Amino acid sequence: MTKKTFLDSVLRYSKSQRIGILLFFLMILSAQGIYYGYDFTKTDNVDHEQSKWLANQSLIDSLKLEQKNYKPTIYPFNPNFITDFKGYKLGMSVDEIDRLLDYRKQNKFVNSAQEFQAVTKVSDSLLKIMAPYFKFPDWVKNKKSEATSYTKNTYARVDKIVVLDINQATKEDLMKVYGIGDKISDRILEQKQKLGAFVSMEQMQDIWGLSPEVIEKMNGSFVVKNTVNAKKININDASVKELSQFPFFRYSLAKEIVIFRTMNGSIKIEDLPKIKGFPVDKIKIIALYLEF
Repeated sequence: MTKKTFLDSVLRYSKSQRIGILLFFLMILSAQGIYYGYDFTKTDNVDHEQSKWLANQSLIDSLKLEQKNYKPTIYPFNPNFITDFKGYKLGMSVDEIDRLLDYRKQNKFVNSAQEFQAVTKVSDSLLKIMAPYFKFPDWVKNKKSEATSYTKNTYARVDKIVVLDINQATKEDLMKVYGIGDKISDRILEQKQKLGAFVSMEQMQDIWGLSPEVIEKMNGSFVVKNTVNAKKININDASVKELSQFPFFRYSLAKEIVIFRTMNGSIKIEDLPKIKGFPVDKIKIIALYLEF
C-alpha cells in the first residue's frame, strides 16, 4: 500500500470543503495581522483630549507671548523711601540699595536725581531709566524755583519784610508762611490760647508738625513783642490739680512741686532745677509764666 501524501488527503475533500479550509486559514492570518498591527492602547478619550488641546493651542501661544512681552507698570515714587524689594525690581544692586539705606539712617534726604546717583552710585544707564519716575515733595521743587528766582533777580529791588507780633497774628497771617497749613495754624492758635501769649519764638518747637525749616521761616516773619496776656500761675500757692492743668506740668511733676515746697518752704526761681522731673531745658521760658 502506497504512502498517502498531504496533497492526496486534501484532494480527497470536495471543492466546497477545500474553499472553507482556505477561508479559515485566511481568517486566522487576518486576525494575527490585526493583533500585531493595531495599537489597542489608543482610546477615543485620548483623541478627544488631544483635539481639545489643539483647539486651545492658539490661545496658549498668545498668552505666552503676552507674558514674554509683559512689563510691570512703574508709578511715580519718592526715591528716599525705596525698599530692598522695590530697589531689586528696579534693577539696583544690593550695594547700591545699602548705600541709600545707610544715608537715610543719618536722617538725610536726596532731593534730586543727581544726589540720588551720588549717594547710591548707580550707573548712568540705570539712572536714565529710573529718574523719570522720581517724585520729590513740592517744597523741594519750590525751593529750587525760589533759588532760580533769586539768581535771576539778584540785583532786583528787595521788598521790605513786615515782621508781625506772633501774639497778634491771625490764622491768615500764619498760613502765609510756606509750610503752615490749616491744621498747623490752628495748633499754634490753640497753644497761644492755653498760654495766653507766647513769651519766646522757641515755643514754636513745641508745636507738633512744625519742621525746623518752617520754624526758621517763621522767625523771619514773626517776633514776640507783647506778652501782657500771658497766663501766670503762683507756684507756691497753686494746688496739685491747678499745677497739673498748667501746660508745662504733668500730674507727676505737680506732685513733686507740692512735696518740695512742703519740705523746703517757698520755692524760688533758683530752686526749680532742684525739683525732681522739672524740665530744666525750658526753665527760662517756664519761669516767665510763674509767680513766686
